[in-house]
Amino acid sequence: MGPKICILGGGFGGLYTALRLSQLPWDGGVKPEITLVDQNDRFVFLPLLYELLSQELESWEIAPPFEELLANTGVRFIQGKASSLSLDAQQVQLEDGQTLHYDRIVLAVGGETRLDMVTGAADHAIPFRTLEDAYRVEERLRQLEQELAAGQRDRVRVAIAGGGYSGVELACKLAERLGSEGRVRIIEMTDQILRNSPEFNRESARTALEKQGVWLDLETRIEAVRTQEAGEEGAEASELVMDLKYKEQLDNIPVDLLLWTVGTSVVPLVKDLPLPKNERQQILVDNTLQVTDHPNLFALGDLAYGVDADGQPVPPTAQAAFQQADYAGWNVWASLRNKPLLPFRYQNLGEMMSLGSDAATLTGLGITLNGPLAHVARRMIYLYRMPTLDHQLRVGFNWITKPLQDLLKDVA
Repeated sequence: MGPKICILGGGFGGLYTALRLSQLPWDGGVKPEITLVDQNDRFVFLPLLYELLSQELESWEIAPPFEELLANTGVRFIQGKASSLSLDAQQVQLEDGQTLHYDRIVLAVGGETRLDMVTGAADHAIPFRTLEDAYRVEERLRQLEQELAAGQRDRVRVAIAGGGYSGVELACKLAERLGSEGRVRIIEMTDQILRNSPEFNRESARTALEKQGVWLDLETRIEAVRTQEAGEEGAEASELVMDLKYKEQLDNIPVDLLLWTVGTSVVPLVKDLPLPKNERQQILVDNTLQVTDHPNLFALGDLAYGVDADGQPVPPTAQAAFQQADYAGWNVWASLRNKPLLPFRYQNLGEMMSLGSDAATLTGLGITLNGPLAHVARRMIYLYRMPTLDHQLRVGFNWITKPLQDLLKDVA
């Protein structure tokens, strides 16, 4: 029997590590048994999740099944959720009772949106980081749009907690979708949106949000989210209300849909592990992506913290996880083949954001673009980063032919 490699989590870190491992040579030894575990049956290309709401893309394009992506790779996929991990026995216990043994394990289960920061958020707000989240938002939007069409409301009020990348992209997509029948606002605690972005992207986003009529509530904190019954404080019907605090002044704002994009925490599995962690409960890793003092454990993505070979902290972004996966795959292979491990070197390739159905902003490697050209460049870069050549070809062909298909439908 060859060595057993277990990968927990099928996001950018986990899936791309598995694909990298499947491509490496195992000549002169027994091939390992590589197992990828994820609680969902589909990989989600998160940077394009927003395009589901604008109906620019279909779910199969950004969320292909793991079984399809891993076909003919030799990687076994298990849909399940790890409930515990025994470091001494080198075993993973799944919630369905299965036990997986490992010689090397890669922890890449990502993080989860914190909804415990504000009273009522867990009950009334919707995060936006999974396919299920996108479906929940779409279902609520359709319900609200039906009420609009039936004359039961005069507009759709949407609030987005957080003025970072996710908040801005969501606001642009929803404001464009709802048009004059929507009222979209971003609620941001600091004095500006996209606080850590390049100035070019920040200005491009500000211009796009202003053009689409998105309200910006800066230096504003959500104190609580609650339901207000008919007759209470003059309300004509039961509705959702946010208590907003701005410069010591409290305001009550009714809202129909609240999206939550701020705050990330590690999942309970990671919190329970007796491993070295920082104050945010992220696992500490060396620049080889090995967990400190645990050479048979590797960790990457949101749940890990470390510095790269040049001493720069690695950010918890999809871009970083995408790059880490290549090194993680190689280093797991090298550790089993008694080869030297490579120190991870993070390259900041810039950032891209969608600002509407035909507009985006892009900054990186000395290039700045916005508008339709940035939209095309963003799509092409993400197409290249999709997990397999087969999926790239299918999606690319669909993107090329879709305008022609739409034209033929209009003619018909």
